[in-house]
Amino acid sequence: MTQADKDIERPLGQAVRPARRPWPRFRAGRVVAVAAALCVVAFSGAIALRERPFRNPAAIVVSTPQVEAPAQANAPEMAAAPVEPAAVPDGPSIINVNPPDGSGKGVVIIRDPSELGQNLRVAHLPDKALIEQSETGPLPVRGDDGRRPVDVYARPWSGARGARVAIVIGGLGLSQTGTQEAIGKLPGEITLAFAPQGNSIGRWMQEARRTGHEIIMQVPLEPFDFPNVSPGRNTLTVDASAEENLEHLHWALSRTTNYTGVMNYMGARFSANATAMGPFFAELGKRGLLYLDDGSTARSVAPELALKNRVPFAVGDTAIDGVRNRGEILKKLDELERTARAKGYAIGTGSAFDVTVDAVASWAQEARKRGIEIVPISALTTDPERG
Repeated sequence: MTQADKDIERPLGQAVRPARRPWPRFRAGRVVAVAAALCVVAFSGAIALRERPFRNPAAIVVSTPQVEAPAQANAPEMAAAPVEPAAVPDGPSIINVNPPDGSGKGVVIIRDPSELGQNLRVAHLPDKALIEQSETGPLPVRGDDGRRPVDVYARPWSGARGARVAIVIGGLGLSQTGTQEAIGKLPGEITLAFAPQGNSIGRWMQEARRTGHEIIMQVPLEPFDFPNVSPGRNTLTVDASAEENLEHLHWALSRTTNYTGVMNYMGARFSANATAMGPFFAELGKRGLLYLDDGSTARSVAPELALKNRVPFAVGDTAIDGVRNRGEILKKLDELERTARAKGYAIGTGSAFDVTVDAVASWAQEARKRGIEIVPISALTTDPERG
């Protein structure tokens, strides 16, 4: 039959339908390859949209229901400052925080365990659970839950293992003008050490913590040629009884709050005497404080006693302002940088002289551009409790 005959026999009004094309066959390998490519693109986009790497905690506002706790009669007043856990979690922790305005919008904070320390917005407020009231004033103490002042009052840092430098500037509180200049000019990463003989230490502590500084207390220890060379009032001495030295230590510790530990002021003779240093370190371990040895004497028994008494410990590499000259101070700071690049970290100590403060502030700004991280002293301690 011809095509014309077929067309004649076809019912009127029906068009010729084109032949259907078969569906293309997709091979399994191609499907897997396309899916893998889409996953790579999605993952890359997620990373690109992140503001910083995982080391920086991110706060994301989400809609979460506000849970109201049932009212209790005569409920105790909440502590003024939030607290941080002393133990480092195995991974990032998620904390839900509901604001007091009743908006119902919570904040989810993803916290990296390497970033320890107090929220800087409330860092000037003491944690009541870490204070023991005494005749001399408030003393730092471990909390009933095991938290330590060295952890709670530590300034957060990145947790990275690059070249790190800690700089501790001491003598705060002795000069009102000098103290104000140091707090105002030095970047928050610089640790400040307060002299117990200073004035208005509580007020300066709050100002220092508001601007981000970690702080420690200086404790006067007996040097050689004492009392001709004297670090000041209530010096701990080799010949004094353990009880008398503890009284002097408590006086220094009670001068303010919110500090992570102590460092020696002078003390070459005292630091070399294990009998005198034993009760001193036992008290620091009991109270959860760190100890910084300025490194001025090689005969110090501090490392052994710190390990024995579970005291976080660090030793200074160099005093940066032995010569009070800007050029010489900058040379010492450059030495610290070379040390940090060689072994991973370095610690420098100095005093709150105008020339020292100006040199450190200038050097720190440039050092960051060269990849140096300025960290608080608590970040560079050897901590027997953390291994």
